Amino acid sequence: MKFNAAFFWWLSVFYGVDAVGYAVWFGLTNNWETVEPIGTAAISMLSLMSIFLGFFMQNTAKHQGQLPEDRFDANIEDGDSEIGFFAPWSWWPFFLGLFGAMTFASLAVGWWMFFIALPLALVALIGFVFEHHRGQYAH
Repeated sequence: MKFNAAFFWWLSVFYGVDAVGYAVWFGLTNNWETVEPIGTAAISMLSLMSIFLGFFMQNTAKHQGQLPEDRFDANIEDGDSEIGFFAPWSWWPFFLGLFGAMTFASLAVGWWMFFIALPLALVALIGFVFEHHRGQYAH
């Protein structure tokens, strides 16, 4: 976890230098007549996102303690733990992905598709969230 935090901090520095270099390079090739804000802003946002991830990883490592991945004497079995609970034979993630993709594709295809895909995506989202509250796997 500490390595991941350091990695994202270094990535944020790299992206920051890269954003400045991109802006300077674009300015030099166009005699500083125009400024290209989109690429510079996109690379700067990469730096900002890396800062967010580095901060999160660093705080998590501080509160969680040392993980097996951070120890040199750790065995493979040390990191073998329960990852989470996954619903067996659930079709809701498939339909949620399908209708979510249709909803976002409607921005390029046409608004008529949005009005069809959004209600289906909402039904799939509700089904995915509440799949353990009814039926065979209810608790």
